Amino acid sequence: MRTVARELGLAVAAWLAPFAASIFLFPLKQSSPPLFDSLMGVLLAGSTVLLGCAYLRRTAGRFVVCGARIGLIWMAANWVLDAPMFSAGPMAMGLGQYVADIGLAYLMIPVITIGLGVAAQRGAVHAG
Repeated sequence: MRTVARELGLAVAAWLAPFAASIFLFPLKQSSPPLFDSLMGVLLAGSTVLLGCAYLRRTAGRFVVCGARIGLIWMAANWVLDAPMFSAGPMAMGLGQYVADIGLAYLMIPVITIGLGVAAQRGAVHAG
């Protein structure tokens, strides 16, 4: 039960960190869209690496499986938590626009967490 709560808490953090940053960077979306998109990608990658390392540090073995699992959970959580933000209100956009503009970027989350899992597994093999 503690594992599920921890995974869900980190899933919310994985969504909240880039979302909070996007609020501060939002003026760039109008004045310099490529800069905004680049910064958001860096923030998403950076927060995924930090949270992924924190998660895997407390994992005993099966690093690649755990990295894949948490990456898929976090990716899905980002989509679910984004839904109310982008389905109505001032940030509303259609599903196709959301997928092209934001949604596909979340595919990097499991790529990063699986990579961290591979690195952790290799480190564990070489350390042992």
